[in-house]
Amino acid sequence: MSASAPVAALPMYDFPKIAAANDALWWRIAEGLRARGVETPPELARDVEPAALWRRPRLIFAQTCGYPYVTALRDAVVLIATPEYDFAGCDGANHCSFVVCSIRESRRELAAFRGAVAAVNAWDSNTGMNLFRATIAKVAGGRPFFSDVILTGSHAASLEAVADGRAGLAAIDCVTFGLLSRHRPNVAERVSIIAETPSSPGLPFIMSAGWPQATVAAAREALLEALAHPALAEPRAALGLRGARILANADYERVRDLERQAAARGYPTLA
Repeated sequence: MSASAPVAALPMYDFPKIAAANDALWWRIAEGLRARGVETPPELARDVEPAALWRRPRLIFAQTCGYPYVTALRDAVVLIATPEYDFAGCDGANHCSFVVCSIRESRRELAAFRGAVAAVNAWDSNTGMNLFRATIAKVAGGRPFFSDVILTGSHAASLEAVADGRAGLAAIDCVTFGLLSRHRPNVAERVSIIAETPSSPGLPFIMSAGWPQATVAAAREALLEALAHPALAEPRAALGLRGARILANADYERVRDLERQAAARGYPTLA
């Protein structure tokens, strides 16, 4: 892939069984962009690490997590829109995480899990770490809560760690949980939801800040057109997408606010 060529990717919810739906979504968005004179890649990139992808100067369309966006990417990318999903735990463009334990677990109160092992998909994940931290901060009493925190690399792996008993708790993005409940019920059915985290704006669609405002506007228009197109009804249902909402930078301060609130409770780090 040439560094000078436009690149697009949808890495955040790209499980194998819905990859074709993401391809269909991108094809329709790309069609709208080309109709507006914007060069687009013929297909989604699936061979670029998200952290590197988000900083590509020719990034024309992607999705990122809210925590990296507010902590590291605001100067590098611009918001296109925030998707609205049709899963439990979603409210318009906001979403939460479900705190889960093994279905075999007798404990059902968060405070009872002091000393347990936590599973985290990534340290810079809003849903897997930041919202989890904000939730545990309420019962941690300003001191470490878990005996250990294991890094799993993905929400699916965190869910498996809890289901298999290798971790006591994890916070799973409600969209991921909804998708995995559809496509990997043998794992999702082995956990119980014992709490919901606070909500925050969902994973935004973004593009490089280097594009002209006219290109940003074109991407936004192409996305909204694609989501409303009758031909995309089946892929949209597969992805659980209802639509998208245009949010401002200030709306994502909710992510930082939850971080600050945890620190104010004496719990700045998930531990």
